[in-house]
Amino acid sequence: MIKMYGIKNCDTIKKAQKFLINHKIDFEFIDFRDNPIDKTKLQTFVDKLTWGKLINKRSTTYRNLNDKEKNNITLELVLRNPTLIKRPVLVTNNIIMVGFNEKAYLKLR
Repeated sequence: MIKMYGIKNCDTIKKAQKFLINHKIDFEFIDFRDNPIDKTKLQTFVDKLTWGKLINKRSTTYRNLNDKEKNNITLELVLRNPTLIKRPVLVTNNIIMVGFNEKAYLKLR
């Protein structure tokens, strides 16, 4: 089963969900705000992707961080501010993807 992590009011999440539904690809959606990500899962994301790929530097949350925080992204900082995570995060088997990519999503069938 594919798990999609994000926040429900995100436009990219909505596009990704619509794409998966239209292509009959089953998934479970987990909203960071309703079901906060735990430290172990976040560490798994970081280990597979690195902070550089996982953090959304264009987000309002990121722009509102001070320079010290921007230069020292930590698990605790992201757990307090889950909207720092680029969306969506798709997890299936041993694969973790970030962002919406139609070609990559079609390979999930």
